[in-house]
Amino acid sequence: MILLTSDTETKPTHAMRQAIASAEVGDEQKGEDPTVNQLLERVADLLGKEDAIFFACGTICNFVSIKTHTRPADVVLAEEMAHIIRAESGGAAMTSGVLMEPISSERGIFTVNDLERSLERVATAPYLYSATPRLLCVEQTHNFGGGSVWRLDELREVCEFSRQQGLVTHMDGARLLNAVVASQTTAKDFAACADSVWIDFTKGLGAPIGAVLAGTKEFISEARRYKHVFGGAMRQAGIVAAGCLYALDHHVERLQEDHDNATYLARRLSEIEGITVKDTKPETNIIFFDVSRLGLDKVMFLNLLQEHGVKMGAVGNSIRAVTHLDVSRTDIDFAVDAIAKVAKSSVGSKDLENVVPFKENSAIASTNTVRNYHFCPNCGHKNLPNHNFCIKCGTQLNELTNTKQTDKY
Repeated sequence: MILLTSDTETKPTHAMRQAIASAEVGDEQKGEDPTVNQLLERVADLLGKEDAIFFACGTICNFVSIKTHTRPADVVLAEEMAHIIRAESGGAAMTSGVLMEPISSERGIFTVNDLERSLERVATAPYLYSATPRLLCVEQTHNFGGGSVWRLDELREVCEFSRQQGLVTHMDGARLLNAVVASQTTAKDFAACADSVWIDFTKGLGAPIGAVLAGTKEFISEARRYKHVFGGAMRQAGIVAAGCLYALDHHVERLQEDHDNATYLARRLSEIEGITVKDTKPETNIIFFDVSRLGLDKVMFLNLLQEHGVKMGAVGNSIRAVTHLDVSRTDIDFAVDAIAKVAKSSVGSKDLENVVPFKENSAIASTNTVRNYHFCPNCGHKNLPNHNFCIKCGTQLNELTNTKQTDKY
């Protein structure tokens, strides 16, 4: 199975497993794990920050950062499709009691004017009636923006304006090193724009567990307290920190290979009739495309694709494909061939004009078109005969559990 659902699908390499197995360990909770401490020093230096702290994953980095920077009833501003708003289960509201104010943008990269408009909305009511804006969050790269990269000048301008407005800035840097490789800008330069920043090791860097949050000594000291409050403290965590250290040494520069594969995939997909690629020149390793012109919804498409040995994911109304170190150029070719087969066997864009939609008492009932359907045993939905899964609910269809009916219009 070719796994293009996310770069979190990466598995530790044999060499990384050896590094994990031989790691020197201690009590992380007490600050006594030498491998974790080495990782924290490396990341703090990489990002140009005074101190750092180790977490199991990136989501808790965001939760702890928001908790540390804010008070209940404060406002956190973030791009409208930011991960902290759309993909963290509303956790910031539960753990910090904050309000989220979305910032509209193109591809996740907003401007000073965009931020200013959001601040004006927050201040709609007089002082005692409105919430207090406290924190700005930026995401580098932007996941739902298609792996889009903040240019350094764009980021500096927004973060400087944020500070002038009295806000603290936090960077969700889950794929920060993808941005570093794509833009040839140092991680330290990007990180200098934010008061706190973290990087994830479980995505393109290929480690099984781990993220590191960095900031001032005062910030990290307070964050460490919330790490305990949230149940995030660990014991012999060196066994996973070793994988992160290995990733820093061996898996950063190779991220360019993932970016090249994403560009190749986007180009090949754009050549398939019925597939609409959102950005045929992705900046990093994330691609979004639309399959509606095939006459398939996203669930049906993904089920059919999986039958051909390829897994992708759905985000909103789009399909997302993410390249990573476990996906080769040969795998990309296999995936493209699989998508082409699904597209060819489905109702294509040209055929849609000839499809007679099912509609009781339709004005087209006088036509003589005859069509066979698979009826879903789960939801009763009519599916075209070449569909092996129900378009509406995803239930598998086969001759043993389904009957075909001929309809005349």
